[in-house]
Amino acid sequence: MKPPSIIALIHGPDQPGLVSRVSSWIFLRGSNIVHADQHEDPEAGIFFQRVEWIPSGQIESEAAAFEQFASDELGMTVSVALSTDRPKVALFVSKIDHCFHDTILRFRSGEMAGSLACVVSNHETLADDAARYGLPFHHIPVTKASKAQAEDAQLEVIRSCGAKLVVMARYMQVLSDRFLKEAGCPVINIHHSFLPAFAGGKPYHQAHSRGVKIIGATAHYATADLDEGPIIHQDVTRINHRNAIPDLIRKGRDLEKSVFAQAIRLHLDNRILVYNNKTVVFD
Repeated sequence: MKPPSIIALIHGPDQPGLVSRVSSWIFLRGSNIVHADQHEDPEAGIFFQRVEWIPSGQIESEAAAFEQFASDELGMTVSVALSTDRPKVALFVSKIDHCFHDTILRFRSGEMAGSLACVVSNHETLADDAARYGLPFHHIPVTKASKAQAEDAQLEVIRSCGAKLVVMARYMQVLSDRFLKEAGCPVINIHHSFLPAFAGGKPYHQAHSRGVKIIGATAHYATADLDEGPIIHQDVTRINHRNAIPDLIRKGRDLEKSVFAQAIRLHLDNRILVYNNKTVVFD
């Protein structure tokens, strides 16, 4: 069994010797680096690094010490996680179920470094399915008039179950800026187009009417601006003039499942750094 490790994501102004200083700090404690990757944005002058190591001493105290070192001595923004962390995830869904089932099965098979805590839906359509999976199901209807109250109820569910991540498995509601600020955790959405093309509703219909030859799916962090949050993962498939809208939907749903799963996996594996409206994704 792989021993527990510390994972650090750091970014900030680029400066000489950063890689050496980080690796020396770990080496001088007798710890062992198992993964290190870095990237520089030359236009912005920003340095990014993901480093993972097996500590020689007490894991929590070494993680805290590194966080202080990177912040105080390097002047970097830093987040530290442990490989043993299993964050709880809240799954939001409406009626469309392909990403719902696929995501649950991936968690159940142990693919994800986290655990599903609950299902939240604005419809009762998938309540029986959630029950069969043994997941708590919270039906919170949303209307234009009740949106604020519905989001209050959703926020209470997130807090009560201790979720550290919300994933929108084709949840067909726009989350408000207030919700995103008060949720206290990132929100990942799957959009059924290759953003920024065909944002908003019915992207497959838009793609068909435009006659494009490629369609895609995009997983991104949700922000107050619809379908404009930092992109985590994307993929595409080819189509042609023989493909009708149902063909586009069928092909697209295969993409949606895999793209959504990869985005969740990358997040839970602490492989994503967000800056401005972009991401650095370490493989």
